[in-house]
Amino acid sequence: MIRILLYPFLFFYLLSAQLPDGNLILKKVDENLYSQNKILVSQMIIHGRRGTRTIESKTWQRGIDESFTDYLAPAREKGMKMLKLGDQLWMYSPSTDRTIMISGHMLRQSVMGSDLSYEDMMEDPLMQNIYTATVSGEEIVNERSCWILDMTAKKEDIAYHTRKAWVDKERYIIMKENLYAKSGKLLKTLEIKKTFQSQGRWLAKEALYKDVLKEGEGTLFIIDSIEFPATIPDHLFSKAALRK
Repeated sequence: MIRILLYPFLFFYLLSAQLPDGNLILKKVDENLYSQNKILVSQMIIHGRRGTRTIESKTWQRGIDESFTDYLAPAREKGMKMLKLGDQLWMYSPSTDRTIMISGHMLRQSVMGSDLSYEDMMEDPLMQNIYTATVSGEEIVNERSCWILDMTAKKEDIAYHTRKAWVDKERYIIMKENLYAKSGKLLKTLEIKKTFQSQGRWLAKEALYKDVLKEGEGTLFIIDSIEFPATIPDHLFSKAALRK
């Protein structure tokens, strides 16, 4: 009887002993993705309730606190600009010639009708700064062997209190992810459709974001080109650059 009772505990002990350190995996994911300076040209294909539209943009990012985005197309969004400096976010609209700060409840609003919020744009790109992680198992995703990573927020004021990510064991890129509220309610999902390699790193070429609380088929984010490390002029990271 004692042996029968001990077998399950022994099984789970041996299983946990074979699993890697979740925080170490999260650190490797950050190292694979993060670059001090980068320039990104991308498309955002929004599959909304009323149809599909594509928004093109160019983003300059420096460190974890500074980024500048210039929206290039279509005509309705062309000339709009977004600036992040630390914990502040500004949007400029050429149609009104106004610059507004996005703050408070506005951060939860959708970015141009997409499945991404302004709060998503403000998130620290280094997840190890926000979450602690443990490995709960392994699974095959898109023919890639992945660790299942369970992440819990270190702070209370975080948009997604917990996250479950499927991390490629070899490439250290997240292949799939579920994002949850503190209550445990699923809020958003992420699915990597295509990957590519650049300077020894594996990155997402196409990623589908889905706000499960919204109608539509999600927002497909496509990287057209990426440059890192990149030389970025200081003047871009100022409110004056929004009107140029």
